[in-house]
Amino acid sequence: MSGPFVMQFFEVAMLLLFGASWPVAVVRAYRAKTAKGASLTSAVLILLGYAMGIVNKIVNDSITYVLGFYILNFTIVAVYCLMLWRNIRLDKARESMNA
Repeated sequence: MSGPFVMQFFEVAMLLLFGASWPVAVVRAYRAKTAKGASLTSAVLILLGYAMGIVNKIVNDSITYVLGFYILNFTIVAVYCLMLWRNIRLDKARESMNA
């Protein structure tokens, strides 16, 4: 068993496994309302990694269903980044009220 199908299968499996935890992280970040213990920098780096995967697919003209999984993961991580940004603002507001 070899060829493009096998490569796409393993790439999709990787994307699904990497992406499985992001929806949970988004919900936890939303509920926590704090950015303590989370790193916006790390999340942005992961977001850039997915962006590079998308660009790679487009530049190398290998646009298949796999691109959809890159876009899905990118979108979920982008929402996570927005949640962290919101939580950082909430943390700063709480700190200024307590100061």
